[in-house]
Amino acid sequence: MMGSSEEKVVAVIMVGGPTKGTRFRALSLNIPKPLFPLAGQPMVQHPISACKRIPNLAQIYLVGFYEEREFAMYVPSISNELRVPVRYLREDKPHGSAGGLYNFRHLIMEDNPSHIFLLNCDVCCSFPLPEMLEAHKRYGGMGTILVIKVSAESASQFGELVADPVTNELLHYTEKPETFVSDHINCGVYVFTPDIFTAIQGVSSQRKDRANLRRLSSFEALQSATRNPPLDFVRLDQDILTPFAGKKQLYTYETMDFWEQIKTPGMSLKCSALYLAQFRFTSPNLLASGDGTKNATIIGDVYIHPSAKVHPSAKENAVVFHAIVGWKSSIGKWSRVQAEGNYNAKLGITILGEAVDVEDEVVVTNSIVLPNKTLNVSVQDEILL
Repeated sequence: MMGSSEEKVVAVIMVGGPTKGTRFRALSLNIPKPLFPLAGQPMVQHPISACKRIPNLAQIYLVGFYEEREFAMYVPSISNELRVPVRYLREDKPHGSAGGLYNFRHLIMEDNPSHIFLLNCDVCCSFPLPEMLEAHKRYGGMGTILVIKVSAESASQFGELVADPVTNELLHYTEKPETFVSDHINCGVYVFTPDIFTAIQGVSSQRKDRANLRRLSSFEALQSATRNPPLDFVRLDQDILTPFAGKKQLYTYETMDFWEQIKTPGMSLKCSALYLAQFRFTSPNLLASGDGTKNATIIGDVYIHPSAKVHPSAKENAVVFHAIVGWKSSIGKWSRVQAEGNYNAKLGITILGEAVDVEDEVVVTNSIVLPNKTLNVSVQDEILL
């Protein structure tokens, strides 16, 4: 084997499934959440494009519970566009974040990779993957976690962790703690050596041993089956990160850039703005420009879909802000679709589902409108089913 230039890397992106994503309703009714557009690209494309920058990348796997047909069009087209093989692997049942990886270990190890990236589809960041891999090789552990410093108030919504300030070793990890532990949190982006599979297998076999030791009566067995996770259900946070912390196995790499979790439609709007601002430096060709002579006046970081037609004189007699407008919708003259822009609040942004018609002179404020509705009167703070 030649030096490190021959080492292959694979990436696994967890895309979840239809059982989750309920907070994304009204938008996820017609399209799986990972394919929902952020800054004009499917959500999952941002981590996929970031993986493309990893040296010696051999494969990208998407792992989730969606039916294969949901990704049947997207996967070949993105593989073609980026010239990297992308495959969708469907889980038959929930195995947990680490169990899902283990479930497909034979495929993932097919190219005999030296490193495996694991990313969550619903995070928005600049994905500094090549830098992370470099740091990981210096640390020499089993895995490296992307971390970020957040406000002490918001930290408890995530996995909080303590790392050695000099060596960056992960010393302590706790998922959504009741009391404050640290303002550094897990970003849901990891790089591992193949040793991760041995670690996951260890969790399962410990469970088997414990079950055999107990030799429970049938009544107890029934009781404990509901309480204890199945043998092959392994969570990355509680079952791997927490027990391996402080054992010189796991390390952290801190991002100073932006990071958000895309749990709600409101966050998708905030994340679109973050990605558009990033495009200014990474892909300025994707941003629209215009001064009102040949094409419409453009202010700020704007992406216009190739299918959209904007008239050069376009300064419409309608106002849309802090809002997501679904496909095939129409907004009448002198109407407003608006919200106050609190991205975390349930009605902090206004959402029009697919094929919603807002008639002339109608104001829609802080509301969610499900598909195929016509609005001829103004609404505020409402969910229209």
